[in-house]
Amino acid sequence: MFSFKIKRIIFKFFSLLSVIRGYNILVLIFAQYLAAIFIFSPKKSLRYTLFDIDLFYIIAATMCVVASGYLINNFYDSKLDRINRPLKAGVDNYVKQSIKLKLYFTLNFLGFVFGLLISVRAALFFAIYIFGIWLYSHKLKKYSLAGLLSATFLTILPFFAIFVYYKNFSKIIFIHAIFLFLVIMVRELLKDLQSMKGAIINSYETFPVAYGEKKTKQFSLFLLSLTVFPVVVLFRYPAISYMRYYFYFALITLIFVGFYLWKSTEIKHYRMLHNVLKVLLLIGVFSLIFIDTSLLIEKVIDRLN
Repeated sequence: MFSFKIKRIIFKFFSLLSVIRGYNILVLIFAQYLAAIFIFSPKKSLRYTLFDIDLFYIIAATMCVVASGYLINNFYDSKLDRINRPLKAGVDNYVKQSIKLKLYFTLNFLGFVFGLLISVRAALFFAIYIFGIWLYSHKLKKYSLAGLLSATFLTILPFFAIFVYYKNFSKIIFIHAIFLFLVIMVRELLKDLQSMKGAIINSYETFPVAYGEKKTKQFSLFLLSLTVFPVVVLFRYPAISYMRYYFYFALITLIFVGFYLWKSTEIKHYRMLHNVLKVLLLIGVFSLIFIDTSLLIEKVIDRLN
């Protein structure tokens, strides 16, 4: 009897991890810390950045709000997921919807409180972010352009919190953000291509449903071609240092994605390409340490001292 209860708790724990995309949350935490260390506050010591309590509050608030976003998205998309991702839907539904909703409100409250510990402006930022995620999950994602743009913007928005906190307004950060925006938008289109069947049944007018598979591919190829421009501009900045090799790799990968996408006709092809872009973005996160290797060494030495 006792072992059965333990198993139920373990199953529920992993079910919740699946719902809130624990892996994505972990990557987001790493991405925010690395961005803070190597992009937004390069002149500050590693110790100062890691133990900056306000930065911790920003990342904690982001973690809570993003996790709650996955919860509310799962709540509204339960019928859609049963069609498009039946295995994951089975795992996610091990936890009752009522518990997910309670956790959703709890995480939103915590996210707002963490923001309030920084400032009223930060709390307002996260309140707007919470509303934006709800609006996307409830309404916007059912429409083609509105859903696509809002999903892309909401994905990249957590970095604006750190951006505003450090007040580090530089061209290189802005251009990097454009590159990320374009890649994430293509990833969202690939996700919509995977989910066409469920979208049609549930009357979701996503981009592929509204404009068709061929035009979605054409638009994706157009966005992929646009990524060349921010990369070329970034190459003009010596500050990116060894991270330029990541962008060489990214361009090769995006060319492969473009060619393969045009020939793709099945859901498994779109899923594979979607995962390729996820891995590319993940590599990009950890490539931030190569922006300035001398800076990395200095920060580590400073930490050891």
